[in-house]
Amino acid sequence: MSQKVLVIAEVRGGKLRQVTLEALAAARLVMQSGDQAEAVLLGHNVGEMASALASAGFARVHVADHASLETYNPETWLPVILDLVKSVQPSAIFTGHTAIGRDLAPQIAAQLGAGQISDVTAIDGGEFIRPIYAGKAFEKKKFASGPVIVTVRPNNFPPAEPAGSAGEIVSIDYAPPGSLKAVIKEVVRKASGKVDLTEARIVVSGGRGVKSAEGFKVLEELADVLGAAVGASRGACDAGYCDYALQIGQTGKVVTPDLYIACGISGAIQHLAGMSSSKVIVAINKDPEAPIFQVADYGIVGDLFEIVPLLTAEFKKILA
Repeated sequence: MSQKVLVIAEVRGGKLRQVTLEALAAARLVMQSGDQAEAVLLGHNVGEMASALASAGFARVHVADHASLETYNPETWLPVILDLVKSVQPSAIFTGHTAIGRDLAPQIAAQLGAGQISDVTAIDGGEFIRPIYAGKAFEKKKFASGPVIVTVRPNNFPPAEPAGSAGEIVSIDYAPPGSLKAVIKEVVRKASGKVDLTEARIVVSGGRGVKSAEGFKVLEELADVLGAAVGASRGACDAGYCDYALQIGQTGKVVTPDLYIACGISGAIQHLAGMSSSKVIVAINKDPEAPIFQVADYGIVGDLFEIVPLLTAEFKKILA
């Protein structure tokens, strides 16, 4: 008997987040022949994103479009999703391991009396693999019963390719609740630059070795050339060199880019927890004994203020 899988889509800055298509790719790994993937999209003026989802491989896209849904608030989002789950009866629910996904998924699981597995980086048959102990080990988990509720770590599954013809777009009748316990007046985004740090394919990151806020300009120039995001260690954030929105590590953001360039970062275990799963790691540090070299694929011993501008100049030539 065919079943349905539901993916909770996310939008940021008027664009569909890539992790939504990664969640679809993860969902396909548990789908059987004849199963159907559906998406739910909440927001305001999201017609263009709904069309993109319908063309991305979803058989049906459920859309709730209202001004009160533009900014995530569990009091407005959760009832819509729970009502949809009751009608669709999905065997599995997937979403990104993002700020929204980490908040929403456990609430859905609690309301449904279901299990949930967070921060999944791979799926092997019926087993879901996730990092533990700050990335030093991995565990495999299974669901004893359904529905399956999963959040997937960004950049660990290739975005799903379109399959078949465009799906159907279905509007959800939505009326905002009469009263809310919490009202979000404004969202102030502090970060991070031109590229979303958690979804960036390339990250140029700085530590205490950058020495100052001015020193980060060298990294930003390299990031601009590569189309990369800029990140930082907690030490750099604590020293006031940059905003905490850039922090990567155990108490910051977790990134898994194709290329991670660590500049002036010693490699404390707390920082490694946030970036050690990067596919290729390049470390630049004056100290040849810095722990970062133990996890780096390529290491450059030297002054970052000499090396990074040289890299920037060479990448400009190559990319031109």
